[in-house]
Amino acid sequence: MNTAAATVPPAEPVHLIPLRQDAQVIGLVGLAHATSHFSHLLLAPLFPVFMREFGLSFSDVGLLVTLFFVVSGVGQSLSGFLVDRIGARPVLFASMVIFALAAMSAATATGYSGLVVTALLAGLGNAPFHPADFTILNQRVSEPRLGYAFSAHGLTGNLGWALAPVFLVGISAVANWRVAYWCAALLYLLVLWVMWTNRERLATSTAKSRAADIRYVASTEHPLAYMKLAVVWWCFGFFMLSTMTLAVIQTFAPSILQQLHGVSFEAASVTLSAYMVSAAVGMLVGGWVAVKKAAYSDRVVAYSMAAGAALLLLCATSLLGATGTMLGLAATGFAVGIGGPSRDMMIRKATPASATGRVYGTVYSGLDVGFALSPLVFGALMDAGRYQATLAGAALVLFASVGLALGVGRLTRRAHMAAQTQTENAVC
Repeated sequence: MNTAAATVPPAEPVHLIPLRQDAQVIGLVGLAHATSHFSHLLLAPLFPVFMREFGLSFSDVGLLVTLFFVVSGVGQSLSGFLVDRIGARPVLFASMVIFALAAMSAATATGYSGLVVTALLAGLGNAPFHPADFTILNQRVSEPRLGYAFSAHGLTGNLGWALAPVFLVGISAVANWRVAYWCAALLYLLVLWVMWTNRERLATSTAKSRAADIRYVASTEHPLAYMKLAVVWWCFGFFMLSTMTLAVIQTFAPSILQQLHGVSFEAASVTLSAYMVSAAVGMLVGGWVAVKKAAYSDRVVAYSMAAGAALLLLCATSLLGATGTMLGLAATGFAVGIGGPSRDMMIRKATPASATGRVYGTVYSGLDVGFALSPLVFGALMDAGRYQATLAGAALVLFASVGLALGVGRLTRRAHMAAQTQTENAVC
């Protein structure tokens, strides 16, 4: 396996694409990403309704979340191959259709089995989004604007998370939960229509077409050759660990605040919203940082995660009091958010040009693994009443991701140097 050749495509001249065209691509991909994150919470906001109506337990509804992320994680790794083979656009369109079917399944559910089908369909629909999204952005957006593109991508994902509870609970309050899911199905179809009418902006080349270009040496190798690259698994590990911390905050932070500081449920929920908003603001700032510090993306990620981990560890001590802890969690979101766009730049540098979909599918499946593992690992601490230990553990896991980010940068730079040496030797 020629690691250097597979990891770093030869340099190409930068042709700046018109701003309007870049903006259209970024907007369309952002819309798709928001839809993906909306689907993460397709069922969760109405869990209390399902528990009451179908007589379900917390374990029952918790299993629905696990099923979603297991299907999404496995599917994400596999869908990367499909994106490389047939292109990102048809895969993205198929996902929207599957999301609509998932919403229809929820709307017609008469018991737990119907919700299981919904979770499986939603996980399947969610699976291709990262390999498809990043393949489109990397191929269709001019390189000088990629940092801003990655920033918008992360921001729209957060907006999708924010919209789902408001949309589903709001319509359920006005009508009923079945109407809410029929409306969700219509929303998915509307997004599909927008993407279809702008489909020329979403076209990408396939691995087969790139194989005809002698610049992409790795494309002649085995489709699984990229899995021999250590940097791929360092990237996977980084995503898994950093997502485990996010999952702790999303799942347990309100309960921790209530137990440690006696704050109201409403105040604890607002704190979680403040974390997400702060993370979104951090991503906006991080887009500018990613462009200005593109050569040091791994270090930007490491510094951001280290700052977030330090703040989270401080929150775990309970020394800040209720208000201070809530502000500290919001600040943690901002710190971690700054590193988001640079994280995507870091992964881009480590990705073989001929295996974009496959690598993104494998690497970003670490997100699903992290979301699936975190409730199991930290849920045990919560059940034991170890609330401070839960926050401290999440901080330590985030600290561990710092080392992985720096390792990704080190391996990528080593591959760059090896590729440069190989090129010089070939010329000589």
